[in-house]
Amino acid sequence: MSQVVTLEQLKKLAADKLSAGARVVAPVVDGGLVSFKEISDAAQATFAPQVRVQNSIKEFFFPKHEVIFTFVRKGNDVEVIDAPDFEDDQIIIGARPCDAAALPILDPLFGWDYQDRFFQQRRAKTTVVTFACKETDAHCFCAAVDGGPDNQAGSDAMLFDLGDGSFEVRTFTDKGAALFAGIATESDKTGSACAPPTCDFDVEKVAVWITENFASPEWEKLSLRCVGCGACAYVCPTCHCFDIVDEGTYSKGQRVKNWDACQAGMFTLHASGHNPRSTQGKRQRQRLTHKFSIYPGKFGPYLCTGCGNCSRSCGASFGVRPALEALDADVVQKQED
Repeated sequence: MSQVVTLEQLKKLAADKLSAGARVVAPVVDGGLVSFKEISDAAQATFAPQVRVQNSIKEFFFPKHEVIFTFVRKGNDVEVIDAPDFEDDQIIIGARPCDAAALPILDPLFGWDYQDRFFQQRRAKTTVVTFACKETDAHCFCAAVDGGPDNQAGSDAMLFDLGDGSFEVRTFTDKGAALFAGIATESDKTGSACAPPTCDFDVEKVAVWITENFASPEWEKLSLRCVGCGACAYVCPTCHCFDIVDEGTYSKGQRVKNWDACQAGMFTLHASGHNPRSTQGKRQRQRLTHKFSIYPGKFGPYLCTGCGNCSRSCGASFGVRPALEALDADVVQKQED
């Protein structure tokens, strides 16, 4: 027997969690776009499995702007006050499997040589509920990087649309089981995800080429469509570049983490004026090398879940999939021929 919840029960669950003081994050329609946002009323959320959300749930674990500590000058002394711990329960409902899959990929990074309590506390206090995908588009390539429309990685529970206003619930962790305990009812109905997206390129072969061809002129050719806006990094579930700056005055202020992007021209600009990644080709090389060579070499998995957010949000329709396809066609297959 399966476990099933209705759309009304899902909305009530969100309302009950809000009443209990939890933070609830869900897809919200705003100005014709759908974004993950923290809601204050369950009526704000849209729980539709086919809806494509423009941003990633990453920002609810690794915020765009995050205070590390504040400081106040008192005479000749400076008082430093650490940012408070993240203690609220947080529920995310409506994420995609490819979005949630980024969380276990990022876990070792934020718990490596430095234990990032900000990320780790949010991870511990958050329950992630995903929708199994009902459709894919030309930007999706999750299957090429060991994912899929019903990939469990990073999800505490997953909902499968039954097409009648109800969802089969599958729980994978204690947090997921606790969230739906006493809510889901037994049923003989079972849901399914759509077929995985098709890909005609071999990620492993392209990753080998990336690792072995640092000085190739192919990088400049590949980046001709890129304008360096950084949109790809901001919507990516796995990109995690940030800057640390002090904001404030002589007498008081705060040290903060702000998102940054390796595609920005000033990202590696030295105070001397020298820039080791002075062209967009070099910056594109860094992005792909990090995702498919450096990160897997250190932590294991690719730094990519195949979500397609990058090319879907790019004004030139460029991103990881188009880049991998181009490299596969222009160099990998020609080498094999």
